[in-house]
Amino acid sequence: MRRADRLFQIVQYLRGGRLTTAAQLAEKLEVSERTVYRDIADLIGSGVPVEGEAGVGYVMRAGYDLPPLMFTQEEIVALVAGARLIRAWGGLDMAAAAEEALVKINAVLPDAARAQSERVQIHAMHFGELSEETRRALDRIEAAVNGRVMLEVDYADEAGVATTRHMRPLGLFFWGKVWTLVAWCELRQDFRSFRVDRMAAIREGEVYREDRDKSLRAFYDEQNRRGFRRPDNAL
Repeated sequence: MRRADRLFQIVQYLRGGRLTTAAQLAEKLEVSERTVYRDIADLIGSGVPVEGEAGVGYVMRAGYDLPPLMFTQEEIVALVAGARLIRAWGGLDMAAAAEEALVKINAVLPDAARAQSERVQIHAMHFGELSEETRRALDRIEAAVNGRVMLEVDYADEAGVATTRHMRPLGLFFWGKVWTLVAWCELRQDFRSFRVDRMAAIREGEVYREDRDKSLRAFYDEQNRRGFRRPDNAL
């Protein structure tokens, strides 16, 4: 963890108003207590209202707000470009969230950084390749992935053969104009990748319990053993 990130985390832990010891902070941050003492001293020296002492604990006075967000030029480019890509190629809800995120980020950036954000000349255009139906499907699938909700999908493979699949949705992947869903397919009893634009209908089912053998990590492990396979292997 970078020192700047560690200092930020310390501030977050202390904002709760409860006395927190250096030992507790060291355990959460996975550093030594000596490092915590040094970081606390630096925070106090920079004007952060931290009170307390070694061996007793620390607390931060209420009402302290973090300074405006600071990003490097490269970080600003990455954030703006990523949001624009999702706005053009993500689900409809994703696109709206990306737009709102850009507005919020620009609202808290210092003037110079905001000007940098507005000067980023990386754009994404979809030219209608991604239909509104597919974009709505992406939002439903993303919600099912996060909620661990089983899906029943009417799917057509590359040859046009239609099947109905019951699956555990695990993760969405974007391949440039094409989105695929990695899932555990109950029909094949194996991992499969399904192109979202080939899904004719999607129905949500019950919430499923996480199973390590049917997880995205297990999928990655299998791919590492077998080597890379094409995205649409749902045949």
